[in-house]
Parts: sequence; structure tokens; C-alpha cells
Amino acid sequence: MTTPKKIAFFEKYLSLWVALCIATGIGLGFIGGEKMQIISDWEIYNVNIPIAILIWLMVYPMMLQIDLSSIKGIGKAPKGIVLTLVVNWLIKPFTMAFFAWIFFEKLYVAFIDPAQAGEYIAGAILLGVAPCTAMVFVWSYLSDGDPNYTLVQVSVNDLIILVAFVPLVGLLLGITDVEIPYNTLVSSVLIFVVIPLLAGVITNKVLIQKKGEKWFKIEFLPKLKPVSIIALLLTLILLFAFQGNNLIDNPLIILLIALPLTIQTYFVFFITWFAGRKLRLSHAICAPASMIGASNFFELAVAVAIALFGLQSPAALVTVVGVLVEVPVMLSLVALANRWKY
Repeated sequence: MTTPKKIAFFEKYLSLWVALCIATGIGLGFIGGEKMQIISDWEIYNVNIPIAILIWLMVYPMMLQIDLSSIKGIGKAPKGIVLTLVVNWLIKPFTMAFFAWIFFEKLYVAFIDPAQAGEYIAGAILLGVAPCTAMVFVWSYLSDGDPNYTLVQVSVNDLIILVAFVPLVGLLLGITDVEIPYNTLVSSVLIFVVIPLLAGVITNKVLIQKKGEKWFKIEFLPKLKPVSIIALLLTLILLFAFQGNNLIDNPLIILLIALPLTIQTYFVFFITWFAGRKLRLSHAICAPASMIGASNFFELAVAVAIALFGLQSPAALVTVVGVLVEVPVMLSLVALANRWKY
């Protein structure tokens, strides 16, 4: 009898931790008042220093898992890679922009200031253009995905982010008439993707050569996982400390943001899943491909939203709500994938 797979404690209750961070952050913002502005002003080239450090601590442990040599395995099952790339880069960003436009520009006109609708849409677009690079390993494990092939899919996506993220964000934000400071956008990708990716790949190679792959995966990586999660939670506390006034003025905003993000997640999953079945992919490849398409690299989205629009912006709030929504929705999709296992 096989032992049922379980998600780790912190990941399983991530939505609860996020909810607690919302309450803690709002309380901190209320108590701190104008003093919080001091932290907000710690910037270099429009990048908030405390937030940048925390996000780097989130992203770097993820990049340690990337093995670029795994890309050599693409030829073993190219259809799975092609499906991942088409969904993540040719479908998902545009469906996210469409759903965001429908909800924030049209359906929510009575609840959201039309002047701010563009920034809410921008936050959703940043989520849609950033395919998942970390939590997907958890979703793949829980749905009996092929771990090696999942690593290939994630590695290829990370390389494409380097060249496709900025142009796609620029294209889709241009449609919303949001002014795009390209120098800030490029520097954000450099700081939060390029440098952590290079550092992670180098660290991966050096430590495996010195200590061995078994030590690296069993001893080293698990010790870094809490660092990533703690950095995420501290980031959320700071963000909500600055977003407190927005939430008090519009207490329904989290629910309003969550709705289009949830619809987008299920929509992309179903597109990928049924396309994978049509392509006759094995369950072990189709399941993680669907998970990668459905979930987001929310750490990058949060970082770029803050750099482009500021800590107190509607765009930053949307990316944070993306964290709140992702875990329960993705767990429901894991259950669905297991129920439909073939």
C-alpha cells in the first residue's frame, strides 16, 4: 500500500499565514502611522531596499533547484515542452489581461476608481507573464508528476523569462495605457531573476561537486526552504502595512481581486490539461505542465509591481492577493488531476 503524498506544513497552510500577515501588516501600519514612510523611502533607483532583500531571499533558494544541464532532456518528450511554452507565453499572459480588463475595467466600475483600474489590471498582467518556478515542484510531486521532466520545464521557462518577460509586460501594459519605465522594468528582471539565477546555478554546481548531489538535495535545500517562506511572510507584512488604508477604504477589494485571478487559474489549467490529453502526453508530464501554466512566479510579480508602481499601489496589492489565492486553488487542481489520473 502506497503512502499518500502530503504537502509540507508551511506550504499547506500558506494561505493561513498570508491571512495572518494581512492582519499583522494592517495593525503595524495603523500603529506605525507616518513612521512607516521612512521604510518606504529607503530606495535605490525606485527599488525599495528592505523589500528587495526579502524578495531576493525568496527567489535565490528557488534558483538553487534549477539545473540547466537538465535542458538536454528536452528531446526525450518535446511535445510536453512545446505545450508548456505555448500556454505560458502565447496564451496565459493574454487571457490574464483579458479577464483583468473585463473585471476591473467593466464589471467593477461601481467598486473601483476608474483612474486606478489600469494599475489593478497591471498587477494581474505581471502575475500572468510570470510562470511558476518554485511551488510547481510541490504541485508536481503531489500529482505524481515526473520530477526530472518538471525540472526541465521549469529550467526552460526561467531562461525564457530572461528575454520574454520585459517585452511581454511592455506590450500588455501598453494596451492599458499605463506608463512603463523600461529602465525600472529591466533592472527589476536583472535584480530578481538574472542575478539570483546565476548565483543559484553556480552554487548548485559548486556544492554538488564538493559535497555530492545527495547531500545537496537532502541536507542543504531543506534548510533553505524556511528562509524563503519567512522572507515571503515578512514581505507581505510590510506590503500590507502600507496597503492598510486601501483595504480600510475598500474592504471588499481582496475578494474583488481574487475572483478574476481564480477564474484565470482554472481556465489555464483546463486548457493545458485537455491539450495534453489531446497530444497523448503521459499523466506524469501533463499534470506538471498544467500546474506550471496555472500557477505564477508571484515573487517576481510582487517585486516588479513594487518597483514600477510603489509599495502602496493597487498593482502591488493584486500580486499579493495572488499569493493568497494560489495555494487553495492549486490544491484543488492537484486533487482534480489525481482524480483524473490516467
